[in-house]
Amino acid sequence: MSTAAIDPGSRLREPPVRFPHHPIRVVSFDPSQSDAWRGYVDGHPDGTLFHGLDWKQAVERSFGHRFQGFLAHRNEKMAGVLALYEVRSLFAGRILVSVPYATYGGILGDDESTCGALFQAATDLCRRRGARSIELRSSREMIDSLPVSHSHATFVRELPARKNDVDAILPRKARAAARRAGEKHDLVCEFDNAAMPTMWDLYSRSMRRLASPNYPRKFFDELAAALPDRHIVQIVRCHGRAVAGLLSFLHRDRMMPYFVGLDERADVYGLSHFLYLESMRWAVERGLRVYDFGRSRIDNPGPFEFKRLCGFEPTPLGYQTYVAPGRIAADLSPTSARWSAARRIWKFMPLAMTRPLGGWISKSIPG
Repeated sequence: MSTAAIDPGSRLREPPVRFPHHPIRVVSFDPSQSDAWRGYVDGHPDGTLFHGLDWKQAVERSFGHRFQGFLAHRNEKMAGVLALYEVRSLFAGRILVSVPYATYGGILGDDESTCGALFQAATDLCRRRGARSIELRSSREMIDSLPVSHSHATFVRELPARKNDVDAILPRKARAAARRAGEKHDLVCEFDNAAMPTMWDLYSRSMRRLASPNYPRKFFDELAAALPDRHIVQIVRCHGRAVAGLLSFLHRDRMMPYFVGLDERADVYGLSHFLYLESMRWAVERGLRVYDFGRSRIDNPGPFEFKRLCGFEPTPLGYQTYVAPGRIAADLSPTSARWSAARRIWKFMPLAMTRPLGGWISKSIPG
């Protein structure tokens, strides 16, 4: 929103954060350390796509949020990283987020003391930058002194080894809905990264229907550029017309369906079931072993129940927020009463307005 894009070359670098009496040395990220960062994230069992520098590149170029990463060393050996971004929000002021627009984030460390040192570096930065809070989107609780928000759950399960066994993942009713949709409406599924414009059109249409601001098209293009071999665009057509789209990411052995779009004008019962079932089949054909259905807000029963009824059990995420002394936590939840009037209006606005406006608003609501 009011967050202006920042030229990385013009930024004043924060001085390194050091702990002279501590065996762990924490320093601010420098581009010369990119290989070490990538190596640590790739080698850490909890490292995710979102901790990586490719996600950083797409976020910086699309939204202008300043990357404030930290690296921890013990005896000159890498011991941890924290991917942190400074977001200047029209609605919340200055906040630090790990990681914006991402399911996962937070601290990666060898042990509790390393995580503690990285968290101390983050709170020192919070004080210096006058930020109101730090949001850590860890998959599990990492800092004992912080409460867990219990706001989101993720849905993950293993995929079968054979494509012919994929249908059995879905419960009977969901499986029948997918089959009927494909047969009754003669649905055709395509996997083609060149179809990104079509996918974004469907996604932004869905976001208007859900009364939520869409991310800008530029973010999708930057993600595709940063992750050329780790994304796939899926389009479902009904009699030649695109009615559903899905952008998924590939990480290690995981298929991660991430952004979805459905044309509300298409009366196709079971379309979502068909879309995701075809996605799972594609993943199995390519040897992927885990389907990460992403997160859903626990207080948003629609997506939460849909994933559960597709045979995926929720696992609570360990999101934690540090609030600076004398400040209060930002309320950016889409279910907050402060947005109710705007949401009622949003779904009736023309796409020519919601698409650019959503891209602008999303700078201040880091997803």
